[in-house]
Amino acid sequence: MPSRDLPPYPVLQQAAEWFAQLADHNVTPEEQRQWQTWFDQDPQHQQAWLYVEQVGHRFFQAKQQAGGEGANRILEQTRNRRISRRKVLGSGLAGVGAWLTWRYTPIPEATRQLALSLGADYSTATGEQRQISLLDGGQLWLNTASAVDVIYNDQLRNIQLQRGEILIETATDSHNRPFVVTTQEGRLRALGTRFSVYQCDGQTQIAVYQGAVEIRTAGGPGLVLKAGEKTTFTRHHIDPPGKANTAQVAWQHGLIIADAIPLQTLVTELGRYRHGHLAVDPAIANLNVIGTYPIDKPDHALAMLESALPIQVTRHLPWWVTLQPKP
Repeated sequence: MPSRDLPPYPVLQQAAEWFAQLADHNVTPEEQRQWQTWFDQDPQHQQAWLYVEQVGHRFFQAKQQAGGEGANRILEQTRNRRISRRKVLGSGLAGVGAWLTWRYTPIPEATRQLALSLGADYSTATGEQRQISLLDGGQLWLNTASAVDVIYNDQLRNIQLQRGEILIETATDSHNRPFVVTTQEGRLRALGTRFSVYQCDGQTQIAVYQGAVEIRTAGGPGLVLKAGEKTTFTRHHIDPPGKANTAQVAWQHGLIIADAIPLQTLVTELGRYRHGHLAVDPAIANLNVIGTYPIDKPDHALAMLESALPIQVTRHLPWWVTLQPKP
């Protein structure tokens, strides 16, 4: 579910609190009736509940794919933490895991993304980065949750970005074949260059660090982007170029560099490297953040933020984490 379609932050929090409460084996019939009343009050409540279910299902799917031991360790670490206002979860998390296993069939979008990864020439899991040496001597880096096909023939060198983010350093080709990157929104032709491409929901982001890149959208408009420039484009529109920042590809070295950016911006980026829901209370979303944070340990990065800012990290569920004002 794209972030722009999500219910407001307070509604999502209510849904997570209800989910945690109902996961407790000691939940009472009265509490179940109260939840049903809340659920029926507003379509946004129903949408928020569905989203919490989806996030939980994906979380446990990912942990099971990574190995049951990892999932069990997370359950054990969370077993005695207090959630909502009054309850200790106890064995409830194990119940949630079992509940999600039998209650819900695989989510179509999650299944589609998994199929993309399995069918792609190269892919990465959430939180993983990978470097690929191309046949012509160029270099390709894949960021978290990314997938590409590499198609070289006599006429063309083509990188098809299925999902996620890549960084490319092109090499001179002895056969003078064009080097292009294809996304859902268009085609990028490298003019001797180093650049990054991020396939988002309905748009492509590109930043050029050396050389230049010719953009040709699927709908026709084109633009040559020079070194030091970035832009976002859809199938029919290209935004005016802005200034590219090399800090945007610090992920190549396992880092996120925050140079006086809003907390919300940093947390959105951190969320790409971990499973589950990660959100910020709007009251602290614009706090200024400076620092360098490891992407291979996103929870450690959250602890760093908690120690440096007037915030607290709240975990209603192992897959539902929010940053809130410190009381």
